[in-house]
Amino acid sequence: MTGAPWPSGTGRQKDGALVVGGVDVRELAAEHGTPAYVLDEADFRLRARAYRTAFEAAFGAVGAGVDVYYAGKALLTVAVARWAREEGLRVDTASGGELAVALRAEVPGAEIGLHGNNKSDAEIERALDAGVGRIIVDSLVEIERVARLAADRGVVAPVMVRVTTGVHAGGHEYIATAHEDQKFGLSVNPANEGAESPAMTALLAVLKRPELKLLGIHSHIGSQIIDPDGFEAAARVVLRLRADLAERSGLLVDEVDLGGGYGIAYLPGDVALDPERVAKDVAQSVRAVCQELGTDLPRFSIEPGRAIVGPAGLTLYTVGTVKPVTVSSDGGADFTRTYVSVDGGMSDNIRPALYGAAYHAEVVGRSSSAENVLARVVGKHCESGDIVVHEVQLPADVRASDLLAVAATGAYGRSMASNYNMLPRPPVVAVFDGASRVLVRRETEDDLLGLDLG
Repeated sequence: MTGAPWPSGTGRQKDGALVVGGVDVRELAAEHGTPAYVLDEADFRLRARAYRTAFEAAFGAVGAGVDVYYAGKALLTVAVARWAREEGLRVDTASGGELAVALRAEVPGAEIGLHGNNKSDAEIERALDAGVGRIIVDSLVEIERVARLAADRGVVAPVMVRVTTGVHAGGHEYIATAHEDQKFGLSVNPANEGAESPAMTALLAVLKRPELKLLGIHSHIGSQIIDPDGFEAAARVVLRLRADLAERSGLLVDEVDLGGGYGIAYLPGDVALDPERVAKDVAQSVRAVCQELGTDLPRFSIEPGRAIVGPAGLTLYTVGTVKPVTVSSDGGADFTRTYVSVDGGMSDNIRPALYGAAYHAEVVGRSSSAENVLARVVGKHCESGDIVVHEVQLPADVRASDLLAVAATGAYGRSMASNYNMLPRPPVVAVFDGASRVLVRRETEDDLLGLDLG
């Protein structure tokens, strides 16, 4: 076993080659080429099951039901959606395209949620026609649009209102989603003293529309969260808002969604958020809050995505140019950093350039007795910021044609991939029990040219 941040079914053979899901990475490279996203199906299923069972047990112990939605934005393919459902999860989507994938996977509409701060009429219509279990509305304008489109179809749309709690959690500013100055949700805090909060205004607006059924309140506080205190603080805010709504309207809504953002290990030594710990802590907290408020416990839901698929994936590359570069340091001695170029880059993993995200890489096709040197793994794009791994120790004899793998890339690699510099996007290859299969094929130049009508 290699251990975190690699998939749980990963190990090294005597000759140093990495094996994932029972498949030698050299075989994967020979059959599927590089770059390639490799996804350990057993690891994905294990993590999905762990979140479902941990939250069901913890919330069941305090007398509350819970649903676990797989956050498809992390990575959604037809097979991945099927795996999630087979492990007892529902599927959360954030666009019409993601909804189409979930429906292609035959996930029942009632087990699908639709998010989005700027849904099109076509997306809302598709969700209504598919009978999705919930549409998470994100603005007062959207409440009116969903009501109108539901009325056109003669149906009642099940909705939740997304609120911003003011609880800040997670990593980079761009992935913290509960502060006021950003595009998601409706604030629980009034704009002016004595005024009604946007969140309460939205909840009351939903109740006035017979075309809408208010299921409950939704909150999401950020991503890559390691400390469960943020979830507990946000839950307290949402449950108080629920109680205030009941006092205003007489309706105690049935559901509260606490979102996702559960952190994973990206580097050796990182500690991931333990689903059992966070489930128990949050369950105990919500029970105490409801007791204080004198309200019954609602049914809860959560939305892990990265926590399930992130550690299950790795990206396999082939090394090309290796270049030692002398670096001058401020106030210190010059040092050498070895730049290791691979056959992909920011088009298959934009997160290091976008967020400064840190990843771990290793040479995986052989063993080496060479001492390690300070290295930076970079891509082949025409950008100096095309960095895959900012800093990592690699063998000094790393060379062209070596296979190199970057760990914990199952989340947001493929889903945020682009064709920058007209590079075709890599395939998604699943490994399971010693065999591999392509879930999403590699793009070709013909695919790229086929879109260009001249």
